Parts: sequence; structure tokens; C-alpha cells
Amino acid sequence: MRSAEAKRPTGGAKPKKEKPLTPEDMYKLSVAEELGLGEKVRRVGWGGLTAAETGRVGGYMTRKAREKPDEKSQQK
Repeated sequence: MRSAEAKRPTGGAKPKKEKPLTPEDMYKLSVAEELGLGEKVRRVGWGGLTAAETGRVGGYMTRKAREKPDEKSQQK
């Protein structure tokens, strides 16, 4: 019987394919840039951020999304 280690593929994980950025991804990256996390995202990817950093990005995006309707109603 083979051990669990012998069943694992050698060479580690495959590198992820680069996908074109969607407008939402571009917005998220711009928010990360504003928070000083852009370089880290480019270097290690979104999975390399801590939970606190990810929460800051998401919280900032949510705050900006909530502010948008206020701006439109004030312009009318």
C-alpha cells in the first residue's frame, strides 16, 4: 500500500493562468492601491492577503458603494 505522501504529485501546485481583469477586478485593485496593498496583491495574489487586509478592501468598497447613491441624490 502506498503512503499518502507517495500519492501527491511532485513539483507543487500549477501556476494559475492569467485571466483578463473584469471591471470589478480593476475596481478592487484600485481600492487595494488606495489602501497601500496593490504591490502585495500583484506579488502574491488575493489569496496572500490576511483576513484583516481583505476585510479592509471589502469594507472600503462597501463604503464607496453606499456613498454613490448619496452623491446622485444630492446632484438632483
